[in-house]
Formats: sequence, structure tokens, C-alpha cells
Amino acid sequence: MLASISIQNYALINDLQIDFGRGLNTITGETGAGKSILLGGLSMVLGKRADMAALRDKTRKCIIEAQFEIHAYELRSFFEKKDLDYHPTTYIRREIHPNGRSRAFINDTPVNLDILVSLSNKLIDVHSQHATIEFTEEAVQLKVIDALAGNQNLRRSYEETLDRFNSLSTQRDQLFEQRQEAVRELDYNQFLLQELNEAQLEAGMQESLEEKQSALSNVENIREELAAAHQLLHDETIGIIGHLAQLRKITSQLVSYGTKYESVSSRIQSVHIEMDDLAEEFQLLREGLEADPEMLETVNSRLQQLYSLLKKHNTLTVDSLLEIKEDLTLKIDDSAQLESRIEELDGLINESEQKLLVFAKDLHDRREAVIPRLIEKLEDQLKKLGMPNASFALSLEPSTGYKRSGKDNLSFRFTANKGSDHGELKKVASGGELSRIMLSIKSILAEYETLPTLVFDEIDTGVSGEISNAMAQIMKGMSTHMQLFSITHLPQVASKGDLHYKVYKEDVNEVTQTRIKLLSEDERIVELAEMLGGKSLSDSALAHARQLLN
Repeated sequence: MLASISIQNYALINDLQIDFGRGLNTITGETGAGKSILLGGLSMVLGKRADMAALRDKTRKCIIEAQFEIHAYELRSFFEKKDLDYHPTTYIRREIHPNGRSRAFINDTPVNLDILVSLSNKLIDVHSQHATIEFTEEAVQLKVIDALAGNQNLRRSYEETLDRFNSLSTQRDQLFEQRQEAVRELDYNQFLLQELNEAQLEAGMQESLEEKQSALSNVENIREELAAAHQLLHDETIGIIGHLAQLRKITSQLVSYGTKYESVSSRIQSVHIEMDDLAEEFQLLREGLEADPEMLETVNSRLQQLYSLLKKHNTLTVDSLLEIKEDLTLKIDDSAQLESRIEELDGLINESEQKLLVFAKDLHDRREAVIPRLIEKLEDQLKKLGMPNASFALSLEPSTGYKRSGKDNLSFRFTANKGSDHGELKKVASGGELSRIMLSIKSILAEYETLPTLVFDEIDTGVSGEISNAMAQIMKGMSTHMQLFSITHLPQVASKGDLHYKVYKEDVNEVTQTRIKLLSEDERIVELAEMLGGKSLSDSALAHARQLLN
């Protein structure tokens, strides 16, 4: 329920704060007193687009804050989904700055207008005589039928199953598209993978092949270098081994002159042996070298294949090619697995659809059963509201697809006159008739659902006499289930309020301001008397006012 509202610097309102109560809150005031301004401020805090013209003082910001008691609305999951702090007492605030910037807050957390409007729609419902078109919409009409039928849990099960069905169908469509793409790419991917497999890729193979290529391409140069090395060691005149043999002989003789020469003699002997081994190694290497044109051609061919693959895949290393190969293998495997996953999803979709059909059939049957009762209730209410010949004809036909409300197309037809054919509600009902139908529907809904706070903005315009009494009684009955506001010109409606507020204008320092106050018992009598007979209070008007209150 709306517990209070605070408005600063909005239109003719400088600073206003008012508390509201449960049940029926009636709001009255002379034409032009500012009731529409108060409603405009409420609409602003509920998410209406900001307008700079709304600022009373263009140098200060406008602040509107509303306090709601929301524990009865089961909104904790909404707050969690929107990442908002949940409090049973929730505050909504709008700020409009002089530069035109607007900000919105829920429990002091900044939010965008979409989130604000989503929450507001769950908390408060504003209706005027010109805003009843929503009751001509099928979804709203079905909601009324489902309320009478007690279909809330069944609708919830249906909607949850529909969400799963749609989610699975979306996944299936996405996988089907992936499979189509995979099929288009499969041949090419298989060709690429075959190329990489034929290359017999191994880590380090590029370095190894390039080393082999270098060796096979320079056999003669290597033989010459090995021969030159062998000659340096074994040449008769300059050979290192010959000189080492002389050094070995000299150091062997030195040893006979003292043990201190043993070390150099041993080292020369080791070097001589090592050089002799090297000379033999050079000779063996040279003798083992042979030109191998076929091997060289094979190595060149593999290197050329490798260089081509590196260029084709726009990479620099064999390791990258191996990663590409693994990726291609996965893609080809995935294309085969996609088919299996699609088949699995088809089974889950079919299972969900069977449940949907069962839920939709149950909804249809329960709706069919309750439609006569709804027609009876509506026609009975409208008789009280001065439409004794109002008649409804409702029928359900199966829809081709799954709608949020089930698989029913609802035909909601109406006539206000005897002997006239029923026609589509939004085409044959006048604005005044729609207002009364809307009031009747809301009164029925209030018996079966926890409705958001209702604000009726002069929906009783043009109504008088017994009809106004009936309308007042209906509103009073509704207010036993919910909080209801009625902005009214009818004393019969105003008198039924649990609380009665008056909107009026007052000049403060030569500036006109709109104010609102909660009327006491005596003030209420005066206000009702003025509504009945004008400013000149007569004894009969005052007596009538007391009678209305009693």
C-alpha cells in the first residue's frame, strides 16, 4: 500500500507531505484546486517521463518520494533479480534537476526508468475514465477468468513449462544453425586437417629439417673442412700430432730430473692421446660422408610443405600448427556431436510440449467452467451501476501457438441494450460503459487476488443518484481487500472513505500553492455539505452530509 508521499518544488506544490491509510482513501477538492497536480506528482514518482515545466522554481530540483508497504506482494524475487535491497517498507524517489536531468532511486539505489516502472506496476494501478482500454485486452480478460477459476498455480506451472519449452527451442535453433554452418565448413575443415596430418607434424621438426637440409646441401664443403682439420693434425711438417709427439718425448726426459716435471708430462700425454682420437674422428666423419640427392630432395619437399602450411595458416611455428590441428579435430568431432545434441533437445522439447498441452487443456477446462459465473457476476454488478440490460457472451477457441496465457483465444463480447447483437467489447462499449465494466472487473478481482493499490481518478464523472451510491458501495467493498484511492466529485463516494482528504489552494506570500489535508469529522461534514449544496451551507445540506457519513 501507499503509506505516504512527499513532493517538493513540483508545479503549484512547494513542500507537501501526507500520510495515507488502508482501505478507502477519498480525495476531494474544487475544480482547479490541484487534484491533477497531486496525481501528476504520483505519476512522476512511478516512472512518468520528467518534464522541466513541472519545476515550480526552475533554480531548484524537484524531489518526489513515496513510501510503500510491500510485504503482501511477494516481491522479494523481483528485488533479487534486479540486484536491489529488499525492505518491507520500500521508498521510491524521483529527482528532476534544473538542467533537465532526472534520477530515480529504489531504497536509495539508483535505477533506470524501466526498473522503476516494472516495480511501480506491481505496487499501484491508476485509472481514469479515459484509461480503461486495457480491459479490452485479452490478457487482462483471461486474468479475471483465471482469478475466479483459481488458476494461479496452474498458470504458474504452465508459464514455467512454457519458459523451459521456449528456452529449449531456442537452444535447438541455435544448435541447428551451428550444425548447418558446420556442415558447410566440414569438407574444408576435413581437407585442412588432412593436409596437417600428411605433414606429420612434430614439435621441433622445423629446426631438425633445416639442420638436415643444411648438412645435405654442403657435403663437399664439410668433407673439405674435415680433410683440412685432419691435415692440421697429421701433416708431416706442420702436423700438431707430430709436434705433440716431440713434446711428449721431451717431457718424458724431464721426469728423470725430478718429480715436479711429472705433471706437465702427464698433461702433454693426455693432449697427445686426445688429438690422436680427434684425427681419427675427423677421418671417420669424412669417410662416412656421402652425397644423398634423394634424401636432400625429401627434406626440401617436407620443408616446402611446412613453409606452405605456416603461410596458409598465417602462423610462424609448428606448435601453432599443432594447435590448429587440434582445433580442427574438435570442430569435426563437434559437428558429429551436434546431431546427437539436437536429437536430445528434440526429445526434451517434445516432453515439455506434452506437459504444456496438459496444462493448457486444464486451463481451458477450468476457464470454460467458470465463465458462466463471471458473466453472472458482471451482469449483476452492472445492474447496480445503472446498466440493467448489460449482457456478455464469452467463448474460448484454441489458438495455433502457445501464448503466455495458454492456448486459448478469448472472445469477450458485450451489449448494453436488449435485442442488440453482442459485439467486441472495445468496439461497442462507450467510455462511460467501459468505466463501469472496469470497476466491476476490478471489484471481482479484488475478491480473489492481492491487487496493487488502485487509484480511481474521477471515474464517477457523470454519475449521480442511485448509481453513485452503488458505485460507492462497490468501492467500499473492494477496499476491505485492498487499499483504494478515489478522486471524486460525488459526496456519496467521498462519504464512504475510511479517510477523507481535501486538496485546496492557498496564497502564501502572494504565491498560490496547492495543499492537501486529512479532514476531521467536523471538517468532513462541511466538505460533504459543500459538495451537496455549494458554499452556502444550509441546515439540510449539513444534515444530509451527516446522514451520508452515518
